[in-house]
Amino acid sequence: MKQYLLSVHYVAGEPEPDADTMKQMYADVEELNGEMRSAGAWVFAGGLEEPHLATVVREQDGRVVTTDGPFPEAKEHLGGFWVLKVADEEEALDWARKATRACRGPVEVRPFQDEPEV
Repeated sequence: MKQYLLSVHYVAGEPEPDADTMKQMYADVEELNGEMRSAGAWVFAGGLEEPHLATVVREQDGRVVTTDGPFPEAKEHLGGFWVLKVADEEEALDWARKATRACRGPVEVRPFQDEPEV
């Protein structure tokens, strides 16, 4: 089994869905979450707050510096994610097809690196 990150992306400035669409979107995502749990694919998931609430911490010239805002500044931002444990990439892509319909946003599928053998 391999773990995959399914990340949901949003584009700043695009129109927000109306209240009924948002309500249905939340219901669809919750139903998908249940399906993922039942299938044993679910590891964890979460929705993220707006990028302006992010803080970046980095080492710079020997000091640790914190700055407000996202890293990087971009029109597109991460809105939420699922971490799934599935047999292969095809299964991850199957879940992503369901996820993009449920959350009405593009979903990127990225495998986690394999743990080095000790």
